[in-house]
Order: sequence, then C-alpha cells, then structure tokens
Amino acid sequence: MKLYYTYILTNTKKTVLYVGVTQNIQKRMIEHKQGKGSHFTKKYNVHVLVYVERYYSIKDAISREKQLKSGSRAKKEFLINKSNPKWDDLYEKWIC
Repeated sequence: MKLYYTYILTNTKKTVLYVGVTQNIQKRMIEHKQGKGSHFTKKYNVHVLVYVERYYSIKDAISREKQLKSGSRAKKEFLINKSNPKWDDLYEKWIC
C-alpha cells in the first residue's frame, strides 16, 4: 500500500513555513536539503522538516495540504508545537 505525506518545513531561524505533499518523503527531503525542492524553499533556505502526516490516499494528502496552506501561521505553529515542541529537524527520523 502506498503512503503519501503532507509536511511542513521551516528555515533555521523559524521565520518561514512551507507546506508540501509528496509520495516519497525521503527523496523529497533530500531534494529540499540540496536546494532542488522548489524555487521557494531554495530562495528562503527552507529545509528543516518540523511536521509530517501520513495518508493512504493522495486525495486526502492534497486536501490536507490545501487546508494547511489556507490556515494561519498560528494554526501551523500549534500543530508543530503539539508534536515537535522544540521544532527539531525530523529529517533523520523520516529518512533513516
């Protein structure tokens, strides 16, 4: 069964948030870390993985991505703080 991921990235200063969706979180995070993820993440040096949700349906993952993107920064921060209060980079946890 395929998994899909909705995720939130930030920069090292935690001033920028980016919401994305992918089928392959490992590959996508490597792209972000190498500056190949997207123009926005490269421009603002956004590559710290702070939040991830798993889905079995791409439709659900995309729907959640849209919901998160349309929500306020405060709502995104609440989600991150709830599961990752120190805003640690979850890269090692999800990639290794």
